[in-house]
Amino acid sequence: MSDVNEALRAAADQFGTPLYVYNAATITRQYRKLTTAFAGHKTRFFYACKALSNVAVLRHVLGLGSGLDCVSINEVRLGLHVGFAPDEILFTPNSVTFEELVEAKNLGVNLNIDNISLLERFGATFGGSYPVCVRLNPHIEAGGNYKIQTGHIDSKFGISIHQMRHLERVVKGTGLHVRGLHMHTGSEIKDVGVFMRALEILFDAATRFPELEFLDLGSGFKVPYKPGDPETDVRALGEQVAAAFKSFEKEYGRELECWFEPGKYLVSESGFLLVSVAVVKQTTATVFAGVNSGFNHLIRPMFYDSYHHISNLTNPKGAERLYTVVGNICETDTFAWDRLLPEIHENDLLAFHNAGAYGFEMSSSFNSRTRPAEVLLDESGELRLIRKRQTFEDLLAGQVDTVAEEKVG
Repeated sequence: MSDVNEALRAAADQFGTPLYVYNAATITRQYRKLTTAFAGHKTRFFYACKALSNVAVLRHVLGLGSGLDCVSINEVRLGLHVGFAPDEILFTPNSVTFEELVEAKNLGVNLNIDNISLLERFGATFGGSYPVCVRLNPHIEAGGNYKIQTGHIDSKFGISIHQMRHLERVVKGTGLHVRGLHMHTGSEIKDVGVFMRALEILFDAATRFPELEFLDLGSGFKVPYKPGDPETDVRALGEQVAAAFKSFEKEYGRELECWFEPGKYLVSESGFLLVSVAVVKQTTATVFAGVNSGFNHLIRPMFYDSYHHISNLTNPKGAERLYTVVGNICETDTFAWDRLLPEIHENDLLAFHNAGAYGFEMSSSFNSRTRPAEVLLDESGELRLIRKRQTFEDLLAGQVDTVAEEKVG
């Protein structure tokens, strides 16, 4: 870790703070862990780029052999721009218009449709000329936070397994070619058994569709955020999935691929948000370390109550004291309450760990504060700028100043 810390300090010196830095070697390590764990059965991985969609990161995962999972038409366009082939892209949207679905179809990517009305309209328009995947809701409540649970009964995602007869009628009535079935129960799933229960539900549904080529378990692999944190045992899961598929394929009559869409699992641990301490403020209740960032740059602690380990890169061996680490936004934006950290001084460099997933991707220019730059630490050890720091002029871009226009006129 010392080499990485040196690289982080060098990145802050070269590019300033706040700054996102991603370690390409960590992404590679995580991808290889998956391909090794699931080597017992033909498995395809599609990186869920909603976690982090910088084109340099997309090119890196493309080079590893991954496909791409997209939830918007612009993510699809990003994937094609980077060089993913249409067949390497899976489009898994929700609450989109029929026109967006047709646009994705015209681009030639894999379609994953998650509601009956769109499925019926797609079938009525195209019949079986363009194969589709169907997203099911298994009614399994799983995931680290209710906001990231997607398979429970009140979820907006997927077609309920209790609507199977309706789904079958739509498929038969329109002549749809269903080539895959998909489920995703949530994120940060620690229990391998959750995946296996979902797989049993997929197997049961699969018996109703004779032209399947794959079954898709979504993702939700958990990564550790602090020492002692559990993580998904992907090796055990890979072994159990392989055995289950081989058993079911005897009943189904042919081999099926297994698909996954890992996002956070690939990029979370690769990412760091580097910030500078602007002020150390002692009150009657606590000691605040106020940094030059806020939830406009990393919203997860406020949005999901997520834990992010914090390193003091300037004073790593200092005596530990309790700090509440806060941002510079006009609302309460607390990164950590009463956290034991090496003694902090103004201008110290702090690093928030596990910031690769849904960090920059969910950032904003709230309070008219600009978004950070992004840097990739490539596998040769070189720091590469992959997104310029936003400027004041960028904040004005796209705005129309009608008063200024009138004066010009």
